[in-house]
Amino acid sequence: MSLPKQRDPQGPYRVVVVCLGNICRSPMAEKVLRADLERAGLGDRVEVTSSGTGDWHVGGAMDPRAASTLRVHGYFTEHTARQFRPSDLEQADLVLAMDLDNHDEVSTAVVEDGPDHGFDPSRLRLFRSFAPGTGPNPEVPDPYYGGDDGFTAVLNMIEAAAKGLTDELDRDLGPED
Repeated sequence: MSLPKQRDPQGPYRVVVVCLGNICRSPMAEKVLRADLERAGLGDRVEVTSSGTGDWHVGGAMDPRAASTLRVHGYFTEHTARQFRPSDLEQADLVLAMDLDNHDEVSTAVVEDGPDHGFDPSRLRLFRSFAPGTGPNPEVPDPYYGGDDGFTAVLNMIEAAAKGLTDELDRDLGPED
């Protein structure tokens, strides 16, 4: 799968990860992807943010179970939840939804607000579509209403997708000049 071209070749490649409340899946994906990009030497060339389609948790911290799961696996956990805004489309090179419902929410924003923001709908993908061998369901399920084991399962899915995306970004962006 090829990545959309960088909108501003002089700036960083901008990735926005989106879930429902921005307290579980998307901040976990943001932290894991940032760590992978740093290890690959791309940390200063790719900017990763996250947001939620809902506004319930704006300004709040990451879910404690998500933060604990990340911490146990060596990832940073500092986070303040924010809501996805159609204006995010103006600068995003790639918007990654964690599931089909949030993909649809962002698609609606693209249709309603896209022409004003110049967003190409092909820049919207499912995050897990970058994981090798994902199979027929490329969604990352919401662990919010389950137990701790759900957060571990989600982290495993996120790590696989983040590695796949990092590999593609490394190939597409090439070595620094």
